[in-house]
Amino acid sequence: MSEIQFAVLPSEETPDFPSPSIIDSRRLLGPNFYSARPGALLEVRGDVPRLDALLEAWAARARELLDALGWDANSAEVQVRRSGGNATMFFAAAIDVLMTATEVNEQAWVTAESGGRVKSDSAIVATLRATATAERVTRKNLVEVFERALAKGLSPVFDDESLTVGAGKGAQTWPIDAVPAVDAVSWKAITGVPISLVTGSNGKTTTTRLVAAMWRTAGRVAGLSCSDGVWVEDDRIESGDYAGPAGARAVLRDPRIEAAVLETARGGVMRRGLAVHRANAAIITNIVADHFGEYGLDNLQDLAEAKRVVIKALGADGRLVLNADDPMLVKLARGLTIPISWFSVAPANSIIDAHAASGGDVAAVQDGRVMLHRGRWHDLGAIDAMPLTLRGAARHNVENILGACLLAVASGVPVQSLRATLVKFGSAASDNPGRLQAYRFGGATVLVDFAHNPDGLAALTETAKTIAATRRLLLLGQAGNRDDTQLRALVRAAWSVMPFDRVIVKEMPTLLRGRAPGELPRIFSDELVKVGLPKTQIEVVDGELAALRRAFAWARNGDLLVCPVHVEKAAVIAWLEQLRAAGWKAGDKLPGVASRK
Repeated sequence: MSEIQFAVLPSEETPDFPSPSIIDSRRLLGPNFYSARPGALLEVRGDVPRLDALLEAWAARARELLDALGWDANSAEVQVRRSGGNATMFFAAAIDVLMTATEVNEQAWVTAESGGRVKSDSAIVATLRATATAERVTRKNLVEVFERALAKGLSPVFDDESLTVGAGKGAQTWPIDAVPAVDAVSWKAITGVPISLVTGSNGKTTTTRLVAAMWRTAGRVAGLSCSDGVWVEDDRIESGDYAGPAGARAVLRDPRIEAAVLETARGGVMRRGLAVHRANAAIITNIVADHFGEYGLDNLQDLAEAKRVVIKALGADGRLVLNADDPMLVKLARGLTIPISWFSVAPANSIIDAHAASGGDVAAVQDGRVMLHRGRWHDLGAIDAMPLTLRGAARHNVENILGACLLAVASGVPVQSLRATLVKFGSAASDNPGRLQAYRFGGATVLVDFAHNPDGLAALTETAKTIAATRRLLLLGQAGNRDDTQLRALVRAAWSVMPFDRVIVKEMPTLLRGRAPGELPRIFSDELVKVGLPKTQIEVVDGELAALRRAFAWARNGDLLVCPVHVEKAAVIAWLEQLRAAGWKAGDKLPGVASRK
């Protein structure tokens, strides 16, 4: 592509962006926080002098350039947002000129910073036109095939390498620079699969795995993507955090799948937008305080807006599943015209009662049983007989079950498959690894979970409180991209349920996220002392698995170890399984670690 003639002189070293005030310039490839359409986003520092005036000048200049390029239809979606001390600017653009759109974005900002002075406006516009033309040549037919797919109710996905239309064995994929003419596509051979999106603050991965299991019980090959990887049935095809667009594309492009369940995390949505443009159903599990300050999301309302992006992928016959016990989701639902299914664990909820009375889909708890209303009431079984609930102690997993049932039936899973799944899911460690797994080592109990924010840790602690124990230990740690208030809130969330006799604070070097080594443990230790834990009962250990080993060295019969695990999940679970297979019991010598009372 041709290089744009920007309004500022280049430095001796080529910078990442044409202005030092630009933090990021990127493409959003699908429905996103700002629009139902793809587009270009620019993020700038908030400490720039005269920022408000510059943002106004950027918007004016962006519209000028869009009009000059003949992209005037996109001018209506020019948006400016101040948040988190920084500012973001967005406009929608056609998918075959998204790279050029980022250059338009940057050029508009640089012009604003220069006070509107440019070397040659006509030359800048001519260069942008040439850049757009070159980009369109490499993406010939992309827009036409993409839009025809949408018109046929299919969900196309694309990235820098390829375009896929349809999903599973009915998918067709072409290199991005070799998409055929729209009339040359064998449209009759292209088919889709039911697609479910799972988002929210807590419970996403468990819900995703549970819905995929329900599809398998129904006899369909399910693909899922989540924060632990990508699976097709029991075949793990990717490892790591794939709760974003890359994971969704990997699932949909696998020829074996007959249904797709896609965890959709906030980070992926804000970074690149949704991968899918059409989905059959989506769930927002809950909205709780977490990740404030990232991607300009500063409060619960911002988080709710980020989570509701999934609605933009639901067609006219799509369905949204919401938690009726969450005030933010009740507020979010106001004014929506899309069909909604509601769930609640509360003994009484007026939204559930009214929705069921009007014939709507709901899931609720009645007399200790999971009840689903879909045309009529269906009894799905006793909660304390469902392994995922730990005999009813795990209230948050009851919520996950209710939401998963509604999402599954909205996507096409038969009701009888829900019952058959709920009586067994969670009984095997492989069903839901790293999420509320209970281990017994002699007379000691160990709970392993991914609890990563105050609400999640409080829910885990509530479950732990139901387990009788002589002494209780908490493994505590977090990534450095939370502010101090959120970090201290983790301690208070646990202590609001019950105190612990000992806390091992884990330093996770790969999750410092800009923090200095030792900074996070100091914050946690200080707050633990404030809530009343003696300093002698606080231990700081470098590394998650090493911290867990120290906890086991301390354990004796009658103890309860509550262990949130975040970064070394696979290694931790493998180690626990090895100990269990070896018959290790609390109080026995732990190889490689000195005993400590």
